[in-house]
Amino acid sequence: MFKRVILGALVMMFLCAQAFAMCGTCGMCGGSTCGTSGAAKNSAGTYGKVVAKANARDDVREITYRQFMSIRTSGEKYRLLDVLDAESYKKGHIEGAESFPVNTIDQGTAASRLSKDDHIVVFCGGFKCKASTEAAKKLSGMGYEVLDYKGGLKDWQDKGNKLVQ
Repeated sequence: MFKRVILGALVMMFLCAQAFAMCGTCGMCGGSTCGTSGAAKNSAGTYGKVVAKANARDDVREITYRQFMSIRTSGEKYRLLDVLDAESYKKGHIEGAESFPVNTIDQGTAASRLSKDDHIVVFCGGFKCKASTEAAKKLSGMGYEVLDYKGGLKDWQDKGNKLVQ
């Protein structure tokens, strides 16, 4: 009898250890048994960590160059939106950016171009430019998860990076 109790306890400890080791990584629980929601699980990577640490100002999550680079180099999928006008985009933008001028962002254009599951980073000309803040407010108001890289083109170039055309 004693041996069965010990054996049962060991089996239970083994199973619990396996469950905790897989928690959040197996993809089978959808987050419900891991103690996280599906949305939190989807954001558990670098992007999610940056979201959690982002400076919130006027209902917009602002990120620094360093935070932007951690997302950029993570290998995770994200959408980088240059929200300046199309002419500015043609003159030069951050590699990988899509042109989505702030004055064209509305419910229809956002729904046709973006998914609510997208990890979105917006930027504009620099710290004094308000276009990225406006775009982030619009998109987050529609239910998108958005980060505003406030430094934008100026900060990007000041850090030694080139723009592409």
